[in-house]
Amino acid sequence: MRHNKKKGLKLGTDASHTKAMKKSLAKALFENDRIKTTETRAKALRSYAEPIITWAKKGDLHSRRLAIAKLGDKNLVAEIFDKAAQGMWADRNGGYTRIMKLGPRKGDCAEMVIIEIVSEPCTPKAKKAAPAKKAAAPKVVEAEEAAEAPAEESAE
Repeated sequence: MRHNKKKGLKLGTDASHTKAMKKSLAKALFENDRIKTTETRAKALRSYAEPIITWAKKGDLHSRRLAIAKLGDKNLVAEIFDKAAQGMWADRNGGYTRIMKLGPRKGDCAEMVIIEIVSEPCTPKAKKAAPAKKAAAPKVVEAEEAAEAPAEESAE
């Protein structure tokens, strides 16, 4: 049975410590715009921090209260909502964070990464034009002409 099972990564600790760790990592990420941490923690932080930016883009009172409940810092939430109001993420629909791998940590060989908030505008990729397909009919005609030509030469 599925009693008291929560979705998400456990990160090797109990639920309250995991929640506190995600909260402190999110605060550090929003204060500094980039932090260095392990890959597993960064992936857990990404799913914790990106909804906050989505709420900031909405900008209504309910979203602000949800963000305060998740971060626990009114001043930091006000800064995030101000950035969103200025249009920092206006053209981006999700994918507000970027994870860049650094390599293994000395000592325990844990994969280290830098997670940062993406601030540059989103540019859509240019679609490549499909190459024009050659007509199949001329190839058939050429094959028929080639088949007829040797027959004429051998007949003479």
